[in-house]
Amino acid sequence: MAREQFQSLSEQMYYILLSLWEEQCGADISRQVIELSGGRIRIGPGTLYTLLARFEEQQMIRQTACEGRKRYYIITEKGRQMLKTEYQRLQTLIRDGAPYLAEKEGVSNE
Repeated sequence: MAREQFQSLSEQMYYILLSLWEEQCGADISRQVIELSGGRIRIGPGTLYTLLARFEEQQMIRQTACEGRKRYYIITEKGRQMLKTEYQRLQTLIRDGAPYLAEKEGVSNE
């Protein structure tokens, strides 16, 4: 059974879209993802440009400028909606797991 594209986002996808709240080129996106994730997420150029092409194809981002090989992108309203939907999905996961995984009254449920 085929899964609907972008039904949920990987961490890399999430941070790429988040970084595109402001116009950026690929190198800037890579640096921004590292900064936003506190160094946890690093995206290689192959993965980055593959995801940017998929996002652009799905109209989640758009190219704003091209200077030689350097291309600039920004998130679209559709991309913002997807990012907000993913944020809400993650909040639901946390809420649903809290009774089982969060510390209660100083006792851990590990």
